[in-house]
Amino acid sequence: MASTSASRSSGGVSGRIRTAASTLYSDNQSLIAEIRKALNMMKEVAIDLERDNQSQMVKEIENAAVELSGKYEQSTHFSSAIHSVADGYQLGPELTNFKKLFDDEIVKLKANSSSVPENHPIIRQFREAIWNVHHAGQPMPGEEQEDIVMTTTQSNLLNVTCPLSGKPVTELAEPVRSLECKHVYEKKVVMVYIRSNARQCPVAGCPKILRADKIVCDPLLLIEIEEMRAMSKQSASTSEIEDCTGLDEEEDD
Repeated sequence: MASTSASRSSGGVSGRIRTAASTLYSDNQSLIAEIRKALNMMKEVAIDLERDNQSQMVKEIENAAVELSGKYEQSTHFSSAIHSVADGYQLGPELTNFKKLFDDEIVKLKANSSSVPENHPIIRQFREAIWNVHHAGQPMPGEEQEDIVMTTTQSNLLNVTCPLSGKPVTELAEPVRSLECKHVYEKKVVMVYIRSNARQCPVAGCPKILRADKIVCDPLLLIEIEEMRAMSKQSASTSEIEDCTGLDEEEDD
């Protein structure tokens, strides 16, 4: 009986810890989403200023965006740490030092991250958007043509189509993301998949197991999908400019 009671107590504490972690994770994801909104707004303002040839003000906004992208990176590390600590928590005989667990996890995440704010993909996209105001279709200084195409189509989402339905992520009615592997799905389709007991992530090579309570639509996901739509439109516009340039060159010949 004592063993059973202890087991139930352990399970109850672990459950409460995971519930608290889930709330904290959700709140932090909302903060990350707001930072992304701010960065997107700064980019749009900088584009307007670039059209007016206000290069000094554009540079000042870029510097502020670089600083904010550093905060964005710190917040993403914090979300990852919350998820990792909550999943690995086990009730022990002594009080758990959660601060140390978080700090150790943050140090580990930073060590595995080679990016610096100046080279963050968000900043690369910021600079490219500014460059395209007067140089659409041309590679930025120091980059080859292939590099500008890669940056234009770059997305923070791991998959561009739902692994189960095959629909583009930008066309999903209810997009959700697995907290375990970060892959994006159509909600109804993935829930049917999980209920069928086929819980292995269907993405080739992904070892994660899908769980209904780990499938969420966080605020950041919707922003990332909207960014993907915007980048697709930008890529299409760049291609049209390149096609027109090619026609002009042929006519000159």
